Amino acid sequence: MSLGGSLFSARKKSGKSQEEVAEKLGVSRQTISKWELDETVPDIYQSKRLAGLYNLTLDELVDFDIDIKEIQDAIDQTDDKLTDKIDWTKAWSKKYPILATYQSEVDIERYAVEIRRQLDDLQRRYGYDELNAMLVLKDILATVWRAGTDKRKKRG
Repeated sequence: MSLGGSLFSARKKSGKSQEEVAEKLGVSRQTISKWELDETVPDIYQSKRLAGLYNLTLDELVDFDIDIKEIQDAIDQTDDKLTDKIDWTKAWSKKYPILATYQSEVDIERYAVEIRRQLDDLQRRYGYDELNAMLVLKDILATVWRAGTDKRKKRG
């Protein structure tokens, strides 16, 4: 996303109009519009003020991605009690239907035994508790998946 797009998204997310932002910064509404359209760029001083106005760091403002910011906000605001009530398989199966059907197709016990062995090994070898061992294993699986995806892209 361009800087202008980031400025636009951050302003919209904050619920402020161009007029409100312009007034707070002591510039014209047209200046805000030009920044958001990538016709001009704010100087570093104005950029810092914009970041503060939108409750972001300067780095977050420059690389603002509304989807990532919303996901991070949701994660930060979700406590363990609520997380425990969510049927994650059902929630994710709307996007990935295989999650709703694999249980009748896959020998789950076979894979569960191997995964349990790997979790136990992570706990024993590195002193992780069960949750941290699961998170590490999840991250390793994601790394393996990304590596395979990269290989498939290179071949295709």
